[in-house]
This record gives sequence, structure tokens and C-alpha cells, in this order.
Amino acid sequence: MLAFFRRLTHSKVGVIITFLVLGVIALAFAAGDVTGLSSMTGGAGITGGDVAKVGKADVTANQLKTQAQTEMEGFRQQQPTLDMATFVNQGGFDGTLDRIISSMALEQFGRAQGMVVSKRAIDGQIASIPALQGPTGKFDENLYRQVLAQRKLTDAQIRSDIERDTFAQQLTLPSNGATQVASQLALPYASLLLEKRTGTIGFIPAALVPAGPAPSDADLNTFYQRNIARYTVPERRVVRYAMITPEAVKAQAVPTDAEIAKTYQQDSARYAATEKRDITQVVVADQAGAAAVAAKVKGGTSLADAARAAGLEASTQTGVEKAAYAGTTSAQVADAVFAAASGAVIGPVRTPLGWTVAKVDKIEKVAARSLDQVRGEIAAALGIQKSAEALSAIHDKIDDSLSKNATFDEVIADQKLAAVTTPALIASGINPDDPASKPDAALTPLVAAAFQAADGDGPQLVQVGTDGGFAVVALGRVVHSAPRPLAQVRAAVLKDVTADRARQAARRVAGEVLARINKGMPIQQSLAQTKLPMPPARTLTAARAQLAADPRGAPPALALMFSMAPNTAKTLAAPDDSGWFVIKLDSVQSGNATGNDAAIKAARGNIARSVGREYVEQFAKAVRADVGVKTNPAALARVRADLLGQGAAGN
Repeated sequence: MLAFFRRLTHSKVGVIITFLVLGVIALAFAAGDVTGLSSMTGGAGITGGDVAKVGKADVTANQLKTQAQTEMEGFRQQQPTLDMATFVNQGGFDGTLDRIISSMALEQFGRAQGMVVSKRAIDGQIASIPALQGPTGKFDENLYRQVLAQRKLTDAQIRSDIERDTFAQQLTLPSNGATQVASQLALPYASLLLEKRTGTIGFIPAALVPAGPAPSDADLNTFYQRNIARYTVPERRVVRYAMITPEAVKAQAVPTDAEIAKTYQQDSARYAATEKRDITQVVVADQAGAAAVAAKVKGGTSLADAARAAGLEASTQTGVEKAAYAGTTSAQVADAVFAAASGAVIGPVRTPLGWTVAKVDKIEKVAARSLDQVRGEIAAALGIQKSAEALSAIHDKIDDSLSKNATFDEVIADQKLAAVTTPALIASGINPDDPASKPDAALTPLVAAAFQAADGDGPQLVQVGTDGGFAVVALGRVVHSAPRPLAQVRAAVLKDVTADRARQAARRVAGEVLARINKGMPIQQSLAQTKLPMPPARTLTAARAQLAADPRGAPPALALMFSMAPNTAKTLAAPDDSGWFVIKLDSVQSGNATGNDAAIKAARGNIARSVGREYVEQFAKAVRADVGVKTNPAALARVRADLLGQGAAGN
């Protein structure tokens, strides 16, 4: 199942499953990642290995495991380096369970209220998937059944997922779109944003603090073992590929003189002499009104001004030919306009929409172009067309071979392609064994495809660029994540140990400075007592609104200052581990937005962006409480461990 989802987005028909999977994820996020697990009760009443009971429905361990794997792969499309351990440890597992439970609860609640999702609505969603449309452009039932059979899915599973998601969508999207916030609700938030604080910040650079004696071999080994992840090389993959680009079919894409001549004859109207005109016109409902407009124009008033005086708006067409103009008006109007001289006023002429008055602003005579004059233009267009056809033929032939389980080497030999094997690359495309290695943008989609493949998967066809080129890609070898030996990274470990000791020493100095400040000593005096050449403390005054103003986020020291009580001090590690801040909050000036319309309006706008999500969260929490939710902690722990590779198969 996991390998299937990894390959899915590269297959011709894989969009159907990706559509459904990502639809579930998108809906969950649109609904605000509805409610946490805190509202759930214990596992009483849950039988067997089920992980949860939602109303009358059970959430099985296999259902949760499969959905977690599917969602992880969905997120991995945006973050190729994501693995299951990171997904689980950063809350992905809990989020998956939460979304399953909320979706099931919303479905049962909707049914209880008499809501229904018709079979016709589900049919429409399936039929609208572009990948399931056949050569006629309509839904292909045989193609759909073929996809289900290949992926070991059932029509009932697909329909059940769509039905459940539709219930959730109908129940949550109206609330999610809410944006109205009362001024009185926004007032306290606006006042809070106007609050100002003044503090004093000192900095103890780690580089100024003695790090102590040189570390011993035992110290290096201890630090290495404790920070083994720092010296671990991520999973790497060897990628085998062969590119098929327009350059490879260049010889086949050169049009012959006969083909150029044939195209010229077929498109003779395109190259014949023609006439283009700039035309301004207006359509008036009655003949008398149209005649009045025409009279004004003939008297020297512009058609635009005459139309505006009548409460109408004139339109202008520039460089239009007769056939195109007739398509927007009528043949009768076109005949009259293209028979008139430049500057002439035509009409009123009756049309299905009323009476047309037109003026010829400009006439451009376009001479005919001979075959020799357009040979290059036709050759270029035919070259692109023939190149695309040649690439498509090769693509289809390789696709047919892959569907018959042809290997990478067999495809390469059959098509006489040049195969390339990369070094072992991490997901970003870098070779960690080569310090000068940089990602190759041309290989990015190929590396991504290899990282989505599993051992034993067949080759894939991956589009490259926008010129119709593609590549045959196969996973050559997986080099599992492993730490580099200490002997190999000894210099790096020595540098890291020395830096870590300096940071710890700086932390002790910061603690001593803080202790003296808390006893009443001014911050600058306390820094001076370290006997180290510390940079001087500086005073900082800021409004709370500044915390949200910077799209990169507020500086950590400033953010901490707005979470402290007046006349208190705290220490904070510098973001780049370069030392420690000592921060003292000197004063707080409360804000008052009463009568400040601009501040209240801004606060309303900020709250409006999240109020819909809050409504959905509260609604979903109430639905879950109404339906009833119970979880089985032991079963959840087994699934979590299994996903992390810590549990036995089948748990």
C-alpha cells in the first residue's frame, strides 16, 4: 500500500487516489484541524484491536495505520525529507487520528439531522476526475474499473470516502467562511496591541567566555554518542535514469519541403491578403435612440461620448477581421462596416440585441504572404509538432513496456538510451560525500521520484521541463541512514565540543549576572562584574503590535519581554547558540484603543482571518461530544510503535 502511494502521482491514472487522499487532508485543514484529543475519554467499551469508537462506528488499527502512511506521503510531496518518525513525533499521528474521528463524527451527526449525500453527487465527483476521462473526453467506466483492480481498491471504498468527506464539507465549510467580528469583541485585542514595554537587554557572547581545558578522547566520544544524530547521514538513494528530450528526436522533427507546402495550402486563408479594422460600436435598444446617437457622431461627437450621454458604454475592437467581427455582431453589420471607408459612421443597423451604431476608426491592409515568406514560421511550428509526436510515441512505447514489467536495463537497451547512475544522494539532491556538491535543478524531479519509490518498484516515467521531455527513472540502491564513524568526523566533533563548552560557560556567567540583577544590581553593573569585555546593555522600547508586524516573526528576546512581569529578569539562549541574553523588563504601558478606529479595524481584520476556524473547532468539538468518542490507549500505542518500526508486524 505504501509503495503504491509513493508511485501514484507519477502514473497516468493515479490522480484518482491522490485526489481522494489529498482531498481528505485539504478538507481537514480547511476545517481547522478540528479539535484535539483532550476531549476523548478512555478506552472502555472498545473491543478487540480497535483504536477508537466514534458513536456506533469503530476505527480499526489498520485503518489508522494506513491513513497515517497515506497522509505522511501526501505531506512528503511538499517536504521530500519527511520520514515516518518525524511525522509521528511532530504530531502527525495524533492529527491523523483526530481527523478520522472528526470526519466519522460529522458524518454520523449529519445523518442524524436527516442530511443525505446522493449517489448521483458521488457519481459526479468520480466522473469529474480528469484522469478517468477516455478519448472522447467523457468518464470511462472501464478505465475506472481498471484502476480499482490495479490498486486493489473497491468502488465501495472510494464512494464511502467521498460520502464521508461530503458530509464534513457540508457541515463545516459555511462556518469556516465566517469573517464578521463585532467592534466590542475586537476592542480588548486592539488595546493589547497598543501596549508598550521598555526593557534592558544584555548579551554574553560565548566567544568571550573561556571554554576550559582541551577535551580528552573520552570527552569527544561521550559528546559524539550523546549527539549521534548530528553526525548521522540521512537516507541516501542511488538514482538510475535516462533522459529523452526534444534534442534526442531533433532529426525526426525536421519537416520536409512537402510537409511545409502542404501546411501552407491547408492554411492558405491564414496567409492570404486580408483587411483589419479598428471599430467602435454601441448597441441601442430602440431605433430612435440609435439614430440620435448616430446623428451626434456624424456631427463631430465621438461615439464613446455620444453613447455615454445616452447612458450607454461603447466598445472598441482593434485589428479585427471581418469574419471575427461578424461572429460578435451579425453578418449584416459586418458587411456594412467592412464596406465603409475609414472614419465612416454606420447605422443604425438592426441586430438580434437591438440597433447597432458603429464607426470605422482605422483600416489596415495586410498583404498576402508567399510560401517563401512564411517557410521559416511553418517549419518552426511543424518542428515543435513533430517533436512532440516523436516524444509521445517513445513515451507510449516505454509506458507499454513498463506495464509489461520491463526492467530499466531492458527499456534502455530497447530504446538505445544513455543511462546515468548518480552517486548516493540525499532527498535534496546533494551528495554528502562531496563537500562541494550542489543540487542539480534538472535532477530534482528524478530524485523526488526515487525517494517516493520502494525497493523492488519498477521504473517510472517522470516529466522534466516544459518542452515535452521526460526521463525513465529507477531506484538503483538505498543507503540507509547511519552515523559517520567518530574517526571520520573527529575534527567536527572537537569543534562542536569546544563550542558547546563555551556556550555552557556563557550560560553559567549569564546565571551569575541574573542572580545579581534579581538582588537589585543594575544590569550594566552586573555585566561589568564578569571582568569580561561584554558589549554594553541596551534599552529597548516596543509595542506589542511589533511582534506581529514582522512576517519573519518577532525576535525571541522581544517576544520574551512581552511575556514577563514588570521588574523581573530572565535569561534566553541566542537563536544561533552564539551566547546568552539577559533581559530585564523595566516598565509596562497599557494600551487603550477606545476611539481608535484604525486600531480596532486592524484587530477586527486579524480576528476575522481565524474566527471561522474557531467556529469550526467549537462545532466539531460539540459534535464529537454529542456522538460520543472513546479511545483505546493500548491499541494506539501499538500502532504508533508499529509506524515507528518498534512494534512487531501485525500489531
